[in-house]
Amino acid sequence: MPDGAPELTLRLHPAIAEIPAAEWDACAGDDNPFVSHAFLSVLEDSGSASARTGWLPQHAALRDPEGRLLAVAPAYAKSHSYGEYVFDHAWANAFERAGGRYYPKLQVAVPFSPVPGPRLLARPDSGLPPGALAQALAQAAEQLGLSSAHVTFCTEAEWHALGEAGWLRRIGTQFHWSNAGYGSFEDFLGALSSRKRKQLKRERRDAQSAGLTFRMLRGAEITPRHWAAFHRFYMDTVDRKWGSAYLTPRFWPLLAERLGERVVLMVAEQEGRPVAGALNLMGREALYGRNWGTTVETPFLHFELCYYQAIDFAIAHGLKRVEAGAQGQHKIQRGYLPVPTYSAHWIGHGGLRRAVAEFLDAERPAILEEMAALVEASPFRQED
Repeated sequence: MPDGAPELTLRLHPAIAEIPAAEWDACAGDDNPFVSHAFLSVLEDSGSASARTGWLPQHAALRDPEGRLLAVAPAYAKSHSYGEYVFDHAWANAFERAGGRYYPKLQVAVPFSPVPGPRLLARPDSGLPPGALAQALAQAAEQLGLSSAHVTFCTEAEWHALGEAGWLRRIGTQFHWSNAGYGSFEDFLGALSSRKRKQLKRERRDAQSAGLTFRMLRGAEITPRHWAAFHRFYMDTVDRKWGSAYLTPRFWPLLAERLGERVVLMVAEQEGRPVAGALNLMGREALYGRNWGTTVETPFLHFELCYYQAIDFAIAHGLKRVEAGAQGQHKIQRGYLPVPTYSAHWIGHGGLRRAVAEFLDAERPAILEEMAALVEASPFRQED
């Protein structure tokens, strides 16, 4: 802080419940549901983000001398690197082979949610410089004897501020759909090349002609029966892909209870029975796709539920974009184009810091080059 500025106090809270929801949300705003007090409390109260799963809450709260909350950050002490989607396993392995102790570390993130958004959450009237919370987090990690602190899927502005505060900067890639003012899905199709337009029409036709009924449910419309089925879908996906389930059966109904109409579930039913589903959360400007699963094998069902119905919903509700989660170059052909994601990393050990800095200096231009190449595969018409 500048000379003469009041001394601020950082405290790490072992539960989001220790911070009043109104105070937290005054810092977080209402744009991105994943950093809301409601969403973070669902993760904890359902037993999903906990010491058991290796996500021990340590939420950062920065207060002025009068005790007024100025800024917060969703933070966790991590005993592993799973559930983050910005992979630092190689850093941990190298440090520990050299005799260091990488874990525990401090992770500023939304657990199990590769969703870009703000992470250093300051009240609009706080007057805090962007790097104030970054400096406090680094000091806290150092005083606690943690090897490192990581702010993942932050905004570009936070990324720059963290870099100016001395953190190492990293970029990644996701695939998002942008709404160019379309009035309908047909308008969107009209922006594609003829070949890609025919492909998407065929995929939708094949998925919708498989004897399934598709429904879009929000908030209270989603019944316990739907959530019980969706947890089965989630577990099936976990068993096939990851092998470790973090989200408990209680997470889903609690999510709908606390986030209400912001919870959007795309469901496929067969003779009235749910057989597939895709979970989304709705922000002020975007629809965020999260989990999906199915118990049937139907061509293009994944594309229909996760991508095309999300586009339908975004157009109908005037949303600017759909963010469909991590990975998946196949999304490009469905109109989801590459965008950069941002993370920043504070590392206490000088040798490890230098090694990671060299790695990131080489990785960043490679990622940008790959993104530029991916854009060339865009399905949109190329105008003269």
